[in-house]
Amino acid sequence: MRVATTLSLPEELVHAMDERANDYGDRSRLVEEAVRAFLLTPRQDDLDAHDLLLIDRHAEELNEEAADALDYQVAL
Repeated sequence: MRVATTLSLPEELVHAMDERANDYGDRSRLVEEAVRAFLLTPRQDDLDAHDLLLIDRHAEELNEEAADALDYQVAL
C-alpha cells in the first residue's frame, strides 16, 4: 500500500532530483529508493556497540598479545 505524503525540500534539491528521477521511473521512486538505502545503513552507535562487544569478548587475548609485543620493545 502506498501512502501520499508532502515534503518541503530546498528548490535546488528538487531540481537535482528531477534531473535523476527518470533513472528511477519518477520522483517518488527516487525518494523511496533513497530513504530505503538510508534506513538500511547501520547507525554509527550500533556499529560502535558491536565493535565494543567484540573487543570485550576478546579482551583477555588482546591484552596478552599487547603485553607480549611490549616485551619485545627495546628500552631507550
